[in-house]
Amino acid sequence: MTTSAPAAHLAQLNVATLRHPLDDPRMAPFVELLEPVNTAADSAQGFVWRLVEDGAADATALRPAGEDVIVNLTVWETQEALWDFTYRSGHLEVLRRRREWFERHVEAHLVLWWVPAGHLPTTGEALERLADLRAHGPSPRAFTFASPYTAAEAAQHLQAVPPTQPGPAARNAQSAPAEDAAAL
Repeated sequence: MTTSAPAAHLAQLNVATLRHPLDDPRMAPFVELLEPVNTAADSAQGFVWRLVEDGAADATALRPAGEDVIVNLTVWETQEALWDFTYRSGHLEVLRRRREWFERHVEAHLVLWWVPAGHLPTTGEALERLADLRAHGPSPRAFTFASPYTAAEAAQHLQAVPPTQPGPAARNAQSAPAEDAAAL
């Protein structure tokens, strides 16, 4: 009898540098879209979890990547589920208008990686994955939609290569116990 690989989910982090503070009238259209887009995500096929600030409906007040940078950290059952929500739902309107509200990023601003089903990534873990992608390019450990890897490829790669130590920014943003760092 063969044993199957443990179930994995896809974690996603994207960061966006604000053009203006969220309370600036120029940001009002974005702020107005937050609730409907988050509601759509919460009910999307394959959605598992999203980061929210304690007592809030979203994570816009959390600033682990800098005072002018907002983060979006989510977990999905599959890459296809995340793709469908990102590019085949009302979320696409936000993407099309992003230059109104956010600076253009010169380096990677989105990273994907596989986590064991049930694992909720921390912002520190997510920022470390983004730093890995920026430093080394796509790999089974940190990748993009354009350079994807399967959960099986990630598990095989990470058995052969131990994870790197997070940089100072990622360590400072880490907020969960060490056992939460058990991502694939």
